[in-house]
Amino acid sequence: MLTKRIIPCLDVRNGRVVKGVNFEGLRDVSDPVTLARFYNQAGADELVFYDITASAEGRPLFADALRAVAAEVFIPLTVGGSINTVDDFDRVLKCGADKVSVNSGALRDPSLIENAAKRYGDQCVVLSMDVKRVDGTFHVFARGGREDTGRDAIEWAKYGEDHGAGEIVLNSIDTDGVRKGFDLEMLQAIGEVVRLPIIASGGAGCMEDFVTLFQLPCVDAGLAASIFHSQEVEINALKAYLKEQGIPMRV
Repeated sequence: MLTKRIIPCLDVRNGRVVKGVNFEGLRDVSDPVTLARFYNQAGADELVFYDITASAEGRPLFADALRAVAAEVFIPLTVGGSINTVDDFDRVLKCGADKVSVNSGALRDPSLIENAAKRYGDQCVVLSMDVKRVDGTFHVFARGGREDTGRDAIEWAKYGEDHGAGEIVLNSIDTDGVRKGFDLEMLQAIGEVVRLPIIASGGAGCMEDFVTLFQLPCVDAGLAASIFHSQEVEINALKAYLKEQGIPMRV
């Protein structure tokens, strides 16, 4: 049985790590290099770096901040933010990323998923989806959760799988930062139609939330920010606890 992964996330704005609730009310947390160094030593299986305002501001991802973070970690690093072309993949990979996350750029040009997969391999392409309930259905949002695309999240996940994405990050806007548990309904609805590894994001508040999350066979990893940044939950302790609960972990 494959081990489950625990992945902290650095949401970076103007060179600083920030965190909010439901993608709003962002507050300053820390320096990304300091946090990257900490997570590299704290037992994280991977690290995610999102330049969360790059797409909305129509600018390239902050390469200097990414290079500094990449220099501190020896675990897989996934990077996203204003990835609009295959050339953007190339630029980010040369800065030290192992995998590249696409979101708004792929929504504007869906061929980006397939073109990047052909050049760099499926394992390099991560489809990140910001999902929110709208009139009882799951919609994909763009531009850092600011814009409802009207696109059905289940259909978009299937498209990503069919066109070369290697894994999917499902970010629940409804549960983001609320700390009352992951969006199990949304995760299961999408997990029933795709076979790709799914990384669940949004809602972690305690260790028990990860136990509940990993009861879903479709979920391969749990991603969180607030509880790890604050050190309310320590990653090594979490992984030991999950292993005690019979969940396969790399400890």
